[in-house]
Amino acid sequence: MKTLQELTRPNIWRLKPYSSARDEYKGVTASVFLDANENPYNLPHNRYPDPMQWELKTELSRIKEVTSDQIFLGNGSDEAIDLVFRAFCEPGVDNVVAIDPTYGMYQVCADVNNVEYVKVLLDDKFGFSAEQLLLHANTNTKVIFLCSPNNPTGNDLDRNEIAKVLREFDGLVVLDEAYIDFSDAPSFLKDLDKYPNLIVLQTFSKAWGCAAIRLGMAFASKEIIGIMNKIKYPYNVNQLTQKQAIEILHKYYEIKRWVKCLKEEREELAQRFEKLPCTVEVFPSDANFFLARVTDAVRIYNYLVQAGIIVRNRNSVSLCGNCLRVTVGTRMENDKLIEALEQYK
Repeated sequence: MKTLQELTRPNIWRLKPYSSARDEYKGVTASVFLDANENPYNLPHNRYPDPMQWELKTELSRIKEVTSDQIFLGNGSDEAIDLVFRAFCEPGVDNVVAIDPTYGMYQVCADVNNVEYVKVLLDDKFGFSAEQLLLHANTNTKVIFLCSPNNPTGNDLDRNEIAKVLREFDGLVVLDEAYIDFSDAPSFLKDLDKYPNLIVLQTFSKAWGCAAIRLGMAFASKEIIGIMNKIKYPYNVNQLTQKQAIEILHKYYEIKRWVKCLKEEREELAQRFEKLPCTVEVFPSDANFFLARVTDAVRIYNYLVQAGIIVRNRNSVSLCGNCLRVTVGTRMENDKLIEALEQYK
């Protein structure tokens, strides 16, 4: 790969980051804080949170089996995605390449940052070719975005093809593993040292049941994480979020139980959905949702809305004509969906 300095925008490489009061104080136990212009009343919410989330990262590093300095925590994975553009892509000059269809925020962040976004269509089984992806890259391509299991298609991408991209592309590869807990495929986290150009994204929003706290994770070399930390907002993860995340990390056994249950429900729900008269095809899934082609996605979506059941209409997405994306819910919620669709005419 290119050196990190070659990949980083020159102004970002030279940037001296903002130093907050809590960045400067460290290493000594203190009881009187008169450094950050905080209100001394209303403990504990009057104090700024740890800007680098070290306690949370220490807990997380044990579970993810990476070092704390290989972890970036942000306000959802979207913050990490946006920082990749801000740190490495020169507006109006550089471009990124991504599979299509995939998670829509990659393109939104590209548009916000004035970076060309090049789409490479998946095949009819929602697979991709590393060779085709690399053919669309040029000397100004800084990043390739992959999502596995992919959203909205639900399938794992071919691991060998991902590895080929990592080996042969001289820029950064962002691999979004938001749904990896629901897949039988191993995470690429164990390969961070093998691929210095790899950034893995994960989230507390899916398997961990914490979408409301807005906490995303990025894992990469400590050098890449250092660049991201350099340009993040000083206190980007609030104290309430850090506290809740630590609490849920202490319930890791519960997360495993939820995941097992949801994977079982996914298979059951997909089988029942497949038998509905309105279903054309249910695509295989490695996530906590599945994509299904139906007879009339718009009409069926509106019918379900009237019944108080909300799924995602993906009809306008590439390769997803007349498709609905269905998240796996509780057994009771899944029953209500099937019962409503059995009455659809």
